[in-house]
Amino acid sequence: MNARQRILLALLVILLGDMQLPLAPTSAQADDVLFGVNLVNQPDKLTLQKQDTMQDSVKSAGIRIIRAGIDTSHKSVDSGSDPATRPADHDLWPSKGWATDIPGNVGLDYEVLLNLDKDMASGKYSQMVDSFAVFRCGKKVFERTYQHDYAKIYAKEALERGPYNERLTGRYNYFDSYWHPYYHGTDLHTMQSISKTVTSVIIGVAMQRGDFKARLDTPVLKYFDISKVKNVDDHKRRITLRDLLTMSAGLDWNEKGFDTADPRNDTSLMEATDDWVQYTIDKPMAAEPGKVWNYNSGATELLAYIFQIETGQDIDDYGQKYLFAPLGIKHEWKRTYMGVVDTEGGLYLNGSDLAKIGYLYLHDGMWDGQRIVSSEWVKESVTPYFQTESEPDYKDGFKYGFKWWLYKLPDSTEYVWMARGFGAEDLMVFPNEGLIVTVTMWDILPTSTGKELTPSDFLPALKTRTCTAAVH
Repeated sequence: MNARQRILLALLVILLGDMQLPLAPTSAQADDVLFGVNLVNQPDKLTLQKQDTMQDSVKSAGIRIIRAGIDTSHKSVDSGSDPATRPADHDLWPSKGWATDIPGNVGLDYEVLLNLDKDMASGKYSQMVDSFAVFRCGKKVFERTYQHDYAKIYAKEALERGPYNERLTGRYNYFDSYWHPYYHGTDLHTMQSISKTVTSVIIGVAMQRGDFKARLDTPVLKYFDISKVKNVDDHKRRITLRDLLTMSAGLDWNEKGFDTADPRNDTSLMEATDDWVQYTIDKPMAAEPGKVWNYNSGATELLAYIFQIETGQDIDDYGQKYLFAPLGIKHEWKRTYMGVVDTEGGLYLNGSDLAKIGYLYLHDGMWDGQRIVSSEWVKESVTPYFQTESEPDYKDGFKYGFKWWLYKLPDSTEYVWMARGFGAEDLMVFPNEGLIVTVTMWDILPTSTGKELTPSDFLPALKTRTCTAAVH
């Protein structure tokens, strides 16, 4: 063995010590699947390494060698290559990275997922699909990424002032490829309004820990100097924290115009100001609080401000310590021009870490033996409080919980729990099936003919009703 081979062998030993390398896929899957991942579509994440004699010797044991673009904070769970020696599914915790497997081993149809991949790659849903990934039984079993040159795609719009670019430069130019969809060239993708769902989770964490002591029926104006708030009336005095969580504050707010790039929409006007909290709380009332559902991004920004007052801590710093770090989640979070965390749309995650939020809720707020969120908060969060309006890809709309969208499956009483973001970011959690799907896109022009993937698109992939080991 020469010096080069000895070095390569040493590196292989290190890799095998840090990573789970499952049995090689069989027959038709073997050429293009590793852990259910398409290597061609992910050159920066997984690269098949063909190393002559070393490959041959290891391959004889049914193992493939990979170079993992290694991020030591996202190692796979090392559970051995023999399925008989792997831990039960309910013991798999992806704090240091998801355990991996092929779809067929968790009751999913590989061919259905492959066809979805082909449809996404061809632009059937959108020309701007960035990724999708599938998780079941505590394992990542399928993942695809799609490369786009957003600096080129949105070059014209990046130089034009408008609802998605009120200041022409900086973090609220939605066409600036330095900020959108990926954060500064990393794999962290803008989550947009999924930020709202995660904000709800962090509030639940703080309540569980006793740091957020206010009850949900606490009036919002308790946290403001009323003499400095405009349009105060009896209706505004009755807005509660629960109303902010359920999008039923009753404020006169035009959110629909954001999707259509109407310059009069309140979200764009808010983002063009320095003080988002003041802009929101000053809005006049349009309905009795708690009675009418009306989507309002400013309502979630109020929660960031209230969280700081109620707990004495910044919601991003708090989330890092008590949610993101325990779950092994990497993130970035934008702030407003006044330094308040942008809880309405400023969070960045990758798809694998987004799935951990769903996995936490599948386990009723428990994570590897630690209570992160109370089971009561999880239950309340996915309780259907309001009916939302019809949408092009969701004709029957949704039910709405504490910043969670609840989609009823066809001919079923089951709700899929969803977090959704502008540009078609989606987290889908199928509680009965133990299935999690993440999708990221950046299809934001009002003239786009693209469409969202829905939970129904993934139902044909289910070969078994549940995992072999239940996770819920």
